[in-house]
Amino acid sequence: MEYRKLGRWGVQVSAVGLGSWLTYGGSVETATAKECIWRAYDLGVTFFDTANVYMRGAAEEVVGAALRDLRRDSYVLATKVYFPMGDGPNDSGLSRKHVSEQITASLRRLGTDYVDLYQCHRYDEATPLEETCRVMDDLIRAGKVLYWGVSEWSADQIAAAVGLCRAQGWSVPVSNQPQYSALWRSIEARVLPTCEDLGVGNVVWSPLAMGILTGKYSSVDDVPPDSRAAGDHAAMMRRYFTQDVLDAVGKTRAVADEAGCSLAQLALAWCLRQPFVSSVIVGASRPGQVDDNVAAADLDVTDDVLDAFDALLAPVAAT
Repeated sequence: MEYRKLGRWGVQVSAVGLGSWLTYGGSVETATAKECIWRAYDLGVTFFDTANVYMRGAAEEVVGAALRDLRRDSYVLATKVYFPMGDGPNDSGLSRKHVSEQITASLRRLGTDYVDLYQCHRYDEATPLEETCRVMDDLIRAGKVLYWGVSEWSADQIAAAVGLCRAQGWSVPVSNQPQYSALWRSIEARVLPTCEDLGVGNVVWSPLAMGILTGKYSSVDDVPPDSRAAGDHAAMMRRYFTQDVLDAVGKTRAVADEAGCSLAQLALAWCLRQPFVSSVIVGASRPGQVDDNVAAADLDVTDDVLDAFDALLAPVAAT
């Protein structure tokens, strides 16, 4: 396993991290989820990502239970806050009240005294930025959080947060969690350059484009009934679930075969070519998927292979 610094900061995370969105605490049995987490850890994965909103806390409970028997200092645990956790007026967002109450609830569900990385799941237009930045600094000073970061913030929002924290002497955000894959490249224009300039690391989600880059889909008219494209989250895939995209992905299989790796491994390696991508967060519903994805961290492919993969997908990618 390769380990990378989180941006310019001292903490290191595994190049492949394990997430829990849409899986643990929900569609995947608890015993299987634990097997996936333990298998990932055995293979060198040290970065585990979840969020309070995933299955309304159930994902945190499953992740926490699986990690409880492992040395706490041997892994980096991340969770998030922002989305509604109730129906009340203060049950969402990034206000001091909501953030303070949710870190307490997350720590309880995770069964730990602190989280390594606490992430603002989205930007909160209704809360002053200084309120959010200050409460994150307070949580760090209290020892409940070691580092804080953001998810799906724009380049300007990230820069504003870093600038404000530097001016006030508060702990700055060290990471960003954006969507990024060979089919979803919107962060390349401004977010990645801004993060590199500010020393912010990126732990990217959906690096396999919700499974499209595994090659499991060949036709929009022939969708496996047990796949994500046929389930409740199919709408999220429509922006790139087209026949043109699937045809392009199909052509990349020959590139992966020539490189001696799976298509998923090549897609993950493509993301990791970026110096300020610290980790790619993958999901797994069975241990075998963990084995395949983790192998991408040690994949030795040439620039020519990555360029060939890129050339086939760039014309159909969202930018």
